[in-house]
Amino acid sequence: MGWACPGTGDGYAFGVAIRKVCGIETEYGIVLRGADQNPVLASSVLINAYVEDKRIGWDFEDESPGRDARGYAGDDAMAPEVETHLVNAVLTNGARYYVDHAHPELSTPECSDPLQATLFDKAGERILARSMASAPRLLDPGQEVVVYKNNSDGKGNSYGTHENYLLSREVPFGELVKVLLPWFVTRQVFTGAGKVGSEHGAPPVPFQLSSRADFFEEEVGLETTLKRPIVNTRDEPHADAQIYRRLHVIVGDANLCEVATFLKLGTTSVVLSMIEDGFIDKDYSLHAPVAAIRQVSHDPTLRQTIEMADGSSMTAVDLQWEFFRLAEKWADESGFESIGDDDVGSLILTKWEQALTALETDPKAMDGQLDWVTKLALLEGYAERNGVDFDDPRIALMDLQYHDVRPEKSLYERLVRGGRIERLLDEADVVRAMDHPPETTRAYFRGTCLSRWPDAVVAANWDSLILDTGGDPLQRIPMMEPLRGTKAHVDELFKGCKTPGDLVAKLGSPQ
Repeated sequence: MGWACPGTGDGYAFGVAIRKVCGIETEYGIVLRGADQNPVLASSVLINAYVEDKRIGWDFEDESPGRDARGYAGDDAMAPEVETHLVNAVLTNGARYYVDHAHPELSTPECSDPLQATLFDKAGERILARSMASAPRLLDPGQEVVVYKNNSDGKGNSYGTHENYLLSREVPFGELVKVLLPWFVTRQVFTGAGKVGSEHGAPPVPFQLSSRADFFEEEVGLETTLKRPIVNTRDEPHADAQIYRRLHVIVGDANLCEVATFLKLGTTSVVLSMIEDGFIDKDYSLHAPVAAIRQVSHDPTLRQTIEMADGSSMTAVDLQWEFFRLAEKWADESGFESIGDDDVGSLILTKWEQALTALETDPKAMDGQLDWVTKLALLEGYAERNGVDFDDPRIALMDLQYHDVRPEKSLYERLVRGGRIERLLDEADVVRAMDHPPETTRAYFRGTCLSRWPDAVVAANWDSLILDTGGDPLQRIPMMEPLRGTKAHVDELFKGCKTPGDLVAKLGSPQ
């Protein structure tokens, strides 16, 4: 097995796209009702109510959020702080559930394709809902913790929904930046969660596509909370750094529609694979990306053009069609091995084409599939029935209530129950994913160890796990390959182990 010295043996080289292992980190908005606002305390209560006495701590030894993909950081750049003193738990499904600054955050386990990542993102919503239902036993009478899967509190503060993708280290970071700036600016047409009004000094608008666009001020950079960049340069692979980099994407919205989440992850995985394969041979650079990201978001008609670096102009949908046509050609020539399989890859292209066709002709046709379209239709219907404008406080309240994670309060979940939302996932699979890890990544090994020997797992992180086998010293098991430790890889190993000591002994012996 060679666990301590893992290697794919595939000899990946630049020009061959590697498997796009991916995941989502979601910071949830939080309110503590019936008490003085203390979001850190409220977040801690929420997580403790879910994990109870089964909490496995996070191992911070390998955390290095200040490492910059450019090899440097500007003098005024501020890397994210590592907060080791706050509640931090690892779940049996391989996920991380913790307090990040003043928010509860749920990071999905590593997933081997975009549909699987969509499943575990939705399972994260169910985990937060169950946490809220369990929280009252830790609160005083009359108090309630409420969370929202959104990206802004309406008071000038924005919190993130970050995507992560596994990339080859051999891809020059400058090549990524060149393609990703126009990609991230224009993919809002189907990834936007929708938002009433504007913030952060942006011009006033009744409604916009993205809840995050107003908060971006730089093209490229390391920070995540101030001077947010469209392309983030954090270089913390959580894997073999000689082979891989992890693209940390902070520009996305918190989606509820499964089609929108799947498109966000799937299309970006395809674009990254095309970059690795050297397939994008046309320059789509924008004249002013930071201005363009707001411009696209502020135009629900999708008719305004954005200026390209070469002096030409096109709409965001037009530019997305350019990427889509390249993706079709790439898929014909290369296949979908880097995405997952043919079924997932074909579904990405099908949903992408359907979305662009509708957005070009009749965006309302995406009601129930894209969040911004669904939310806008909901709000317009209310405004028309009640004779109010979008500056009415009730419209802003509905905007927030769309993202309420409580099933009985959420406007989104009401639409699901009404059959208006297109689902890609079976709810039974979502519920199972709350407790069971993906079987096709190293998350399976992590989650299975937690399920079988919770008292022996001292701590864990993405690329290692520390076991107490009953003697000194503690045993650290490295997991530097995201696609090892799968069910196919380790299930027979687990069947032959009754104790953590058995596992460590077998991992250390030749296989």
